[in-house]
Amino acid sequence: MFQSPKKTTETHSFRVTLLSRLTSPQALWVLPLAFLGLFYFYPLGRIFVVSFADGGIGDAIAKLISSAYLQKVLRFTVWQAVVSTVLTLIAGLPAAWLVARFDFRGKALLRALTAIPFVMPTVVVATGFNALLGPRGWLNLGAMEWFGATAPPINILNTLWAILIAHIFYNLTIVVRLVGDFWRRLDPRLAQAAQLLGASRWVVFREVTFPLLAPAILSAALLIFIFDFTSFGVVLILGGPQYSTLEVEIYRQTVNFFNLPLAGLLSLLQLGATLGLTILYSRLSEKVSRPLKLRSDVVTQRKLDTWQLRLLATVIIGSLIIFLGAPLLALALRSVVGFGDRLGATRGVDGTGITFKYYQMLWVNTRNAAFFVTPIETIMISLRNALITVVMSLTLGIPTAWLLAKRGVMARWFDPIIMLPIGTSAVTLGFGFVIAFNRAPLNLRASPFLLPLAHTLVAFPFVVRSLLPAWRSIQERLRQAATVLGASPLQVWREVDLPLVGRAAAVAGAFAFTVSLGEFGATSILSRPEFPTIPVAIFRYLGLPGAQNYGQALALSTILMLFCSAGILVIENLRVGDVAEF
Repeated sequence: MFQSPKKTTETHSFRVTLLSRLTSPQALWVLPLAFLGLFYFYPLGRIFVVSFADGGIGDAIAKLISSAYLQKVLRFTVWQAVVSTVLTLIAGLPAAWLVARFDFRGKALLRALTAIPFVMPTVVVATGFNALLGPRGWLNLGAMEWFGATAPPINILNTLWAILIAHIFYNLTIVVRLVGDFWRRLDPRLAQAAQLLGASRWVVFREVTFPLLAPAILSAALLIFIFDFTSFGVVLILGGPQYSTLEVEIYRQTVNFFNLPLAGLLSLLQLGATLGLTILYSRLSEKVSRPLKLRSDVVTQRKLDTWQLRLLATVIIGSLIIFLGAPLLALALRSVVGFGDRLGATRGVDGTGITFKYYQMLWVNTRNAAFFVTPIETIMISLRNALITVVMSLTLGIPTAWLLAKRGVMARWFDPIIMLPIGTSAVTLGFGFVIAFNRAPLNLRASPFLLPLAHTLVAFPFVVRSLLPAWRSIQERLRQAATVLGASPLQVWREVDLPLVGRAAAVAGAFAFTVSLGEFGATSILSRPEFPTIPVAIFRYLGLPGAQNYGQALALSTILMLFCSAGILVIENLRVGDVAEF
């Protein structure tokens, strides 16, 4: 039918108004809020309701107050996190200084090496440390062979030192990236001016450089403390049964004792502490990622032009390569090298020299069972989950980071909430998914999207924090110029913002991919026997006797390590040259 020009104009105006409202910041907040509400707060709420039913909360509080063991767990959780954080800062600041102030060959590879452990699953890292430092690891076997000893001279596993070393191994990259990138952006003329006025190098660092670096150092320390405070796999596998953190105790109370009230109370304590820390972290991270007027890297960085600097750089780089590369190299070598009778005494591995039989066994159905999942099928399942996680994470993360970059009232309150999944017990999240999505109308237990949803929840904070510096670096005058030329808010977002954050989006996608491949905590609870992921399969093979199972665990661990390393190399090549928190 014929429509009058007035009615046509009104219809067009209505559509424009509707589109404008749907793409307004207030409307876009619905997507991340709905996701976290449904897949984070709702599962946690369900597990707390089940845990505290029939007055269980009262008994849990009484036990927490009266139990000397639980008080010890709380003290140890905080103490080991503080010590691990301090040691990580001490180990990482020299590397951050080197990366920030000097240009040298292989710097990108060095940064990538420091980042690889951060995305490695705990079971893989534990296998690597065992291959290097275990009773039958490379160092002990070499020492026994060299000195003719009958017992392993190095006993680090199942000690506090194993926990501390592993935490440094995992979190060193946070100092290198967050502090190092911020340090790189500081104008060196400030320090040079102080030196011209007669200040020594120590005085310049103490009075000029350190105050400027303080927000970045505190931000990195808080983030490291959060990861160490919620440590699970490192303490459980490398620390042994004599050590327990809040996260480990939540696992034990849930799985071993099925004491859901006490597990829920401990989860509430952990959540409260994590929320306070993430609020403080988000405030500091705003200062770290705030745009600064800086000079180019040509001015802020210089060559290693003296022998003293070259020697110091060699010591720092060599220490990093040995500390970070030795466990990974030991793992890879163990998967292809036989150890003869000595290793056979503990693991049943026969033969010596190079062998690829464990990689060949990845394609074999060793049980000749119709429902047996071969290791190669496990790899394909993990890759499928990772790809789905990337799509979901970017769909949520790109608009969320854009909203946070606007620094409105909603952004200020929502920023720390995004970080909550990082500091929440993965065991609690896994059981929350089981309880919340096990019946209609949200029965997702048999859905192939349940694991990707859990992985997206874990990867979501990493994706947002990877994208946020890129969004904040966009100059507002570019948007204003597009608006003056007649572009709508949606066109500005599509034509100006997205092209400028494309590389950051690729980095965020690579992060989501590697996080999904290596996630173990929630996956160990949610994965079904017919759809195991690589970390779950590794854990199962390590728990089974025989050389064949152990060898396949080593092969899968090495393959997963290579996948994670490739992801980090992609991140390093595409990463935006601004402050990056991960």
